[in-house]
Amino acid sequence: MRNPLHVLFGTRAQRLAEALPSRSRRIAAYPVLFVLGALVSLCGCFVQALWGLGGLLLALAGVAAVFYGGLRLTGTKLGTGAPLVGWFLMLTVLLAPRPEGDFVLQGSFNAYAYLLGGLVIGVCCALLPTRSPFAFGIPHQRD
Repeated sequence: MRNPLHVLFGTRAQRLAEALPSRSRRIAAYPVLFVLGALVSLCGCFVQALWGLGGLLLALAGVAAVFYGGLRLTGTKLGTGAPLVGWFLMLTVLLAPRPEGDFVLQGSFNAYAYLLGGLVIGVCCALLPTRSPFAFGIPHQRD
């Protein structure tokens, strides 16, 4: 029986066989992914607070889409790292109390699940195999 995830994402061999985008396209994509990660963080904070458990699942699905999409778009781990950093920096701003005494993220189950779930999704996406020819400390390992 065929794995349904292979139909959706492709096998590891298929993903690694795809050509890398040019360096200039990857460099242009990183700031866009950073901003997109920050926007997903902002929207996810409000969606998970307003719509309960369904909003939490929707917010985490958006986070997963941006992180995995960055990985597939650039073919590098930095493609996941850029939106992850933008997502986390926006969360640190939103976790700080405002002068009026309001919080954007309250101390609720949904807020903590969004924070922890997003971090786990980001780390999982960053650990997926990439098409990048560089392995840390071992140049030309995949040539």
